[in-house]
Amino acid sequence: MRALTWQGNEKLSVETVPDPQIVEPTDAVVRITSTAICGSDLHLYSTLGMFIDKGDILGHEPMGVVEEVGPEVTNLRVGDRVVVPFVIACGHCFMCTRGLPTQCETTQNRHASKGASLFGYTKLYGHVAGGQAEYLRVPQAQYGPIVVPDDGSPDERWLYLSDVVPTAWQAVRYADVRPGGTVAVIGLGPIGQMASRVARFLGAERVIGVDLVTERLAMARRHGVETIDLRDVDDVPTAIRDLTDGRGPESVIDAVGMEAHGSPVAEAMGRATALLPDAMGRKAMETAGLDRLAALYTAISTVRRGGTLSLSGVYGGTADPLPMMELFDKQVTVRMGQANVQAWRDEILPVLQRDDDPLGVLDLRTHRVPLEDAPAWYETFQKKEDGCIKVVLDPALPKAG
Repeated sequence: MRALTWQGNEKLSVETVPDPQIVEPTDAVVRITSTAICGSDLHLYSTLGMFIDKGDILGHEPMGVVEEVGPEVTNLRVGDRVVVPFVIACGHCFMCTRGLPTQCETTQNRHASKGASLFGYTKLYGHVAGGQAEYLRVPQAQYGPIVVPDDGSPDERWLYLSDVVPTAWQAVRYADVRPGGTVAVIGLGPIGQMASRVARFLGAERVIGVDLVTERLAMARRHGVETIDLRDVDDVPTAIRDLTDGRGPESVIDAVGMEAHGSPVAEAMGRATALLPDAMGRKAMETAGLDRLAALYTAISTVRRGGTLSLSGVYGGTADPLPMMELFDKQVTVRMGQANVQAWRDEILPVLQRDDDPLGVLDLRTHRVPLEDAPAWYETFQKKEDGCIKVVLDPALPKAG
């Protein structure tokens, strides 16, 4: 099969690799029809190479058609149309039964002191081949894949169940967004876009979105979000307080994470670490890794006293300096973590099944391109060029040109 592989820092290529096979009785093999590029894939593209091997297959937002199932997979049939959540979990352990599949004790990576395994996401999270490929082996298929209607609807109606919608949904739930309340969303990439829409759907009266990319700001406004352009203000927290009776919003979502603009020292250190030999790079990240914290600092300063801060952007630093006095003095509640996709499934599916598309899932993807062109589109996505907000890779499309 053809698959997108990591070949080095900011070096990807589509290669012919062995087809996946059933290895465990709880496996399934899925033929991929759509697979998206996620913002957290950019961490692998340019920052976390010390935890990846040359030839590793990337991607954790896939969907497709079941081709084969192991003998212990009784919930799926060959031919089912499925979305594959990025979290690999068993569904029956202590953590899974408590709504925390991201901490699954069956797939937990104890050797690295990390949670459940993830598709296409480094040795820290199971070293499992990803879904930016023609086919995908799905471990723990008795619990993971979500069967969706095979009704001719576009994949994008369901695809974001793999990550974007559950991540945004959890971000809003963790932010304690209440009917009639106000929420600020820092960062209007795919997660920020969807978190804004989920917040409005769940009853927020006002959603204020912050970004500096023209196309992202325009997309958010199409969905009823008040926007602040970072290029037009000197102080985002002050600008948002001016819009909220001087107090700030009771809920703030950081949808940016470690790729934040405005942290030049941390960015330079991250790029330097990525160029070290793997053993040295791993040691540096594990003991002194620093994130770009501009978005997090903005969120902390923006949230109202007594409010709630929700982190959905991925952070990976081990030595990040935090303004603990401010957090403590303002009595801020902070919640964070990878999205527990399977735990939110029953809340989200009925919303996606509605004919009126209340979350606007059909207005998120900006580019649908051949899998063969994926390396170029990683670069476009990273540089935010060509109005690129969300890229979906299609293994069936021929290479452009």
